[in-house]
Amino acid sequence: MVRTLRIPRLVVAAPSSGSGKTTVATGLMAAFTGRGLTVSPHKAGPDYIDPGYHALATGRPGRNLDAYLCGTELLGPLFAHGAAGADLAVVEGVMGLYDGAAGQGELASTAQLAKALRAPGGLVVDGSSQSRSVAALVHGFASWDPEVRIGGVILNKVGSDRHEELLRQALDEAGVDVLGVLRRTPQAATPSRHLGLVPVAEREPDAVAAVAAMAAQVRAGCDLEALWALARSAPPLTGAPWDPAEALAGAGTPPPSGPRPVVAVAGGAAFSFSYAEHAELLTAAGAEVVPFDPLRDGQLPESTGALVIGGGFPEVYAPELSANAALRAEVAALAAAGAPVAAECAGLLYLARELDGAPMCGVLDASARMTERLTLGYRDAVAVGDSVLAPAGTRVSGHEFHRTRLEPGAGADPAWGVVRPGRPRTEGFVQGGVHASYLHVHWAALPTAASRLVARAVRPGAAV
Repeated sequence: MVRTLRIPRLVVAAPSSGSGKTTVATGLMAAFTGRGLTVSPHKAGPDYIDPGYHALATGRPGRNLDAYLCGTELLGPLFAHGAAGADLAVVEGVMGLYDGAAGQGELASTAQLAKALRAPGGLVVDGSSQSRSVAALVHGFASWDPEVRIGGVILNKVGSDRHEELLRQALDEAGVDVLGVLRRTPQAATPSRHLGLVPVAEREPDAVAAVAAMAAQVRAGCDLEALWALARSAPPLTGAPWDPAEALAGAGTPPPSGPRPVVAVAGGAAFSFSYAEHAELLTAAGAEVVPFDPLRDGQLPESTGALVIGGGFPEVYAPELSANAALRAEVAALAAAGAPVAAECAGLLYLARELDGAPMCGVLDASARMTERLTLGYRDAVAVGDSVLAPAGTRVSGHEFHRTRLEPGAGADPAWGVVRPGRPRTEGFVQGGVHASYLHVHWAALPTAASRLVARAVRPGAAV
């Protein structure tokens, strides 16, 4: 059903990565939530980690909006779905305002998303190494695309009162509103690692304290009334919110019937990467979604009939994962019995024979190890053969992000053919009911992945 969505919304953008978007966006979410508003948190791009901090700040699932993974046509519907019932939506951008998929114009950029949502933006500028030049920088970003509305600037990493005065004078000359000034404070910093920030699941209650510090910093340095007014200036959006049941029906999937199979979904510190829509699609497809933690749980959830193991940092917890031999044996037995198992990146490593010398589940005849080389980027791929997630020939857009190398053995077919001009390759494993791959795919763009997995899941009471 087409609806008119009237929700105040604000995009937090920046000239480049490292400017302080996450601090400002998360702080704004927490500060407005502290004022009694229901805040809907969103993140541009494929990143899983920032949405964890957003969820902590708001009490609602952090949701990703990625034009490359899901297509531009789903940006509005997914936003409307996530923002349902909220008083305010805050969208954290990705990289620099106009950066997106390499070589493909504005695709998957913060600018493209801001235009699709008709949302005004606040530009977070690192002022630590400039004074009057800030005006030229902001002028360039604000005027580059007239369809992108920059409503003002939040100055970050400002060193002193005098420094603030110089920056404000320059921006006043340029006719740009200053919506906030944040000083250098290590208190609100969040630790990083080889793939970015350390996820929330790995550092509670420190993460709670970090979010509280971000909120305090934003409350002290930002004009919340001006930001609230800017968010309220966003015009109405018209469209139909994304709905998992309707997405499955539109893909030709019949409504679920019979007993609901248990789909166990890995979580916890080692497997914290997931998109909220995946669990919603599995539920709409007829599954009972039950989370479990491979670091803590000695067995799979009762009556598990299918398994989903997403991304995360198993390399950080390899000894602990290896020590949980009982669970590793259950995972191997479930896969050997032909139950559907979908594994992405970290899940792929967990299913391997070993990771950095530590025994893993041994479902796949492959050995994995950490390297210094970062593999990163969007990927276009096609399913090489039929699998539990997709029929042969299915085309997907995904994202790859890891520092590991896999040395495969024998006995499995590849999952995807990765389309790269001049450098085509195959990737991943399809083995019985197992689909394991480095490629992260957003199921909102491939809803039949959920229905196919649920259809093959072992029902309660059936023999595995």
